[in-house]
Amino acid sequence: MRRVVRFRVVALVAFVFAGAVSAMAQAPIVYKVTVPEPEHRWLQVEATFPDIGRAPLHLQMSRSSPGRYALHEFAKNLFEIKAYDGKGLELALLRLTPSEWSASGHDSTVRVVYRLYGDRIDGTYLAVDTTHEHMNMPATFMWARGFEDRPIRVEFAPANPAWKVATQLFPTADPLVFTAPNLQYFMDSPTEVGPLSFRTFTLANPDGKRFEFRVALHHDGTDADVDDYAANVEKIVREEQAVYGEFPDYDTGTYTVIADYLPYSNGDGMEHRNSAIVTSRLSIANPQQRMRVLGTVAHEFFHCWIVERIRPAGLEPFDFTRINMSDSLWLAEGFTQYYGNLILARAGLVDVNRAASDLSGEVNGVLNGSGRLFRSAAEMSRLAPFVDAARSVDRTDFETTFISYYTWGLAIALGLDLSLREMSGDKLSLDDYMQALWRVHGKPGGPAPGVVAKPFTLRDARDRLAEVSGNRTFANEFFDRYIEGRDAPDYATLVEPAGLVVRRRNAGAAWMGQFGTEAAGPGVGITTLVPPGMPAYAAGLEQDDVIRSLDGDAVSSPGRLQEILKRHKPGDEIKVEFVRRSGPVTATIALVEDPSIEIVTLESTGATPTDAQKAFRTAWLGTHQKTLAIAKGKALASETIFPWASWATCQQSSMTMY
Repeated sequence: MRRVVRFRVVALVAFVFAGAVSAMAQAPIVYKVTVPEPEHRWLQVEATFPDIGRAPLHLQMSRSSPGRYALHEFAKNLFEIKAYDGKGLELALLRLTPSEWSASGHDSTVRVVYRLYGDRIDGTYLAVDTTHEHMNMPATFMWARGFEDRPIRVEFAPANPAWKVATQLFPTADPLVFTAPNLQYFMDSPTEVGPLSFRTFTLANPDGKRFEFRVALHHDGTDADVDDYAANVEKIVREEQAVYGEFPDYDTGTYTVIADYLPYSNGDGMEHRNSAIVTSRLSIANPQQRMRVLGTVAHEFFHCWIVERIRPAGLEPFDFTRINMSDSLWLAEGFTQYYGNLILARAGLVDVNRAASDLSGEVNGVLNGSGRLFRSAAEMSRLAPFVDAARSVDRTDFETTFISYYTWGLAIALGLDLSLREMSGDKLSLDDYMQALWRVHGKPGGPAPGVVAKPFTLRDARDRLAEVSGNRTFANEFFDRYIEGRDAPDYATLVEPAGLVVRRRNAGAAWMGQFGTEAAGPGVGITTLVPPGMPAYAAGLEQDDVIRSLDGDAVSSPGRLQEILKRHKPGDEIKVEFVRRSGPVTATIALVEDPSIEIVTLESTGATPTDAQKAFRTAWLGTHQKTLAIAKGKALASETIFPWASWATCQQSSMTMY
């Protein structure tokens, strides 16, 4: 299919458009959602498939979900299913696989009624109780193969008639009825039904087109807390618009942040085409916690460009029946991670010290992560099906052979951003690269909502860098070394123009390695894998071993282990006695200096940055928006004000979420 897209784009678009028009002329698939017993945490779906001909209908529960990269087998929560024809006569259902059924002998209409249990509030699953209905569509709605282009109509009957609906689905005159043009859009449209607090604000693109942004919160705070949260979301949205210079053309003219901040929520964030789901146990009633959840919002909103429209080829079209693998999550997720944190700095929500600290942890994970011995960033991306909320009962060695594509991608983004600035005299930045990806792969759109016509490949990403930098040699070397290779940039040199310093976190400290420990009877047990390349690994220590003595002294706690290390210096050799599965062992550990690094400001070291460094830092981390006053206690309404002369040299960022 992708080969056809590449070489026959015009013909394909014409064909798909004609197909879309034909599909819209067909009767829609209709879903009705009811919650007869919310206290028992299940809902009922009635799905009607009309005008389907006389062939057996192939019904499917999804096995995967947009924004997730592993299998989740949503059919496991379906506990009752019946099928009827258009006259109400019950049909025999044949279960073909754990996720597939066949209904035959019908009269060209099949009505399926099924029940689903759900009790996990996050971006992937279904959650139903007496407080709300939280629906990720692949976890909730059965669909029919061969009818993916049919329009869809969904009707909600809330357990509480006072509840409202938040979704990116297309609205109708009935506030409980919504539509979708096709299955791809429908499945990418999470929906929250509950006692929601709404706030809205309106922003404009350079061409004057206006879009409404909504926050819909299920929370335990006050109206004032919601006002403050929404005001900060607007700051984030403004700064992210500055990266690309414009908002996408949201299909309904609206973008919605759907949030559950409840003590029984699971921490998560999930991007969607015109919306995002963010969930957390943190409370917006607590000012510190309210600030902490904004990083997830910054990350997920950035995805409405990258991933949702600038889409990796491996994720388009999304196949709900299998794992969807990509070699570009270092860019799709990692660059979004980078922008998430720095957007908070540019929006004035964190200071430069916090921004530097957030970068430190991620960069340290790459520079000192043993996973870089085994795989490149592109290869780490391909492992997402095994690590992205995937479950297994057998032990793996991912602790030591895997570095998250979020972490590695952030480090690559930082290196590329500062490299572009350095080579261009601060005339180019990562923003220019993101804008190029947007112009070529995102903005052209697709033949229908939820469909992307020009997803990007690794080669495309390399070509865009060559175009932006004007230097094919630079682009090839960067990709060869840092993306498809295992090198790491020279961060100490790259951050210096911004008045930042890379230094050892524990300079002069003796170190035997980084691994988990716990008291284990008369000794200290190792609870995690010992990474290759560390002194403890060279001495033969490994997970489940129990250290009995170090340097001749008995150890009975992790604290005692650290006390002994503190009396030594790098270069010392000390004896370790431990017990492994095969029995007692005595070995020698050659201690080294702790390699952990941190990124700090020059000011924190007692030095003063130069005027040039201050200017560079402002150009990198400073705002590119003029903030408007926002009235508290009201629906937000404002207009974007852009410093258009400088938007092409805006900044970047980093945070942590899906």
